[in-house]
Amino acid sequence: MKTLTRRSAVTNALRVAALGAVASLALSGAALAEDLLAKAKAKGELTVGTELQFAPFDFVEDGKQSGMNKEIFAEIGKELGVKVTFLDLPWPSVLPGLEAGKFDMVAGPATITKARMERYRFTSPIANATVAILKKKGDASITKPEDIAGKKVGSAKATAQLAQLQEFSKTLPTPPTIQEYVDFSQSYADLGAGRIVAVANSLPNIAYLAKTKPDVFEVVEPPFGKPVYFGFIGSKSEDAKSLMDAVDAVLIKMKHDGRLAALQKKWFGTEMSTPDQVTEASF
Repeated sequence: MKTLTRRSAVTNALRVAALGAVASLALSGAALAEDLLAKAKAKGELTVGTELQFAPFDFVEDGKQSGMNKEIFAEIGKELGVKVTFLDLPWPSVLPGLEAGKFDMVAGPATITKARMERYRFTSPIANATVAILKKKGDASITKPEDIAGKKVGSAKATAQLAQLQEFSKTLPTPPTIQEYVDFSQSYADLGAGRIVAVANSLPNIAYLAKTKPDVFEVVEPPFGKPVYFGFIGSKSEDAKSLMDAVDAVLIKMKHDGRLAALQKKWFGTEMSTPDQVTEASF
């Protein structure tokens, strides 16, 4: 009996030691898996991927970054107590970069779609993203979206705007020829040069361009796309949850105190009503 008791005591001691080791590993693992918000605050920096060819959200002016995103993230940085560093990439590389962990989140912004919502987490929307047509000033051959039938039009690769243009084209008697560009700046250049007759992009983007270059471009009314919204993108992973929650809280606060409306008016020329959250995308 004494032998059994000793063996039992040794076994219990080993179990306690093993549990202690497991607990220690769990704690050290938790420290290693520190969430993105904690890491950003510890480093004092939030790293954001974007494409600086998407005015008025992100673009280069006089050799420096400009646009609505810079101003929104300045507010986010103040609220979170971190500086914001932007990494400029071609748009087709931005979302893969997020998945590879090269930055904390994506500025973009991107159209909130069903497919993207399955893969990523979106912030509270910052603007209306309904797609419309941009044409050259005075082009009487295009007075409504349907007039692009049979013509050569452009949009950017790997974008929701391109997807909506492709869907809209199927409804026309003669589908347009669609030219895909690495970024929208190239499509605008070809439109100005007469190599294409129209560009399909979200209304805020083309409205801004038509506003800044009224003698070159104009918007075709009404927009043809389904009602959709722009939002910033983050990972759905557990370590990104606190960061995305914090960014959402800032954006919703900006909506309610008027800061976001002021930025919309500055960059789009008008205020845009957006929901606090999009729970189901329209396409």
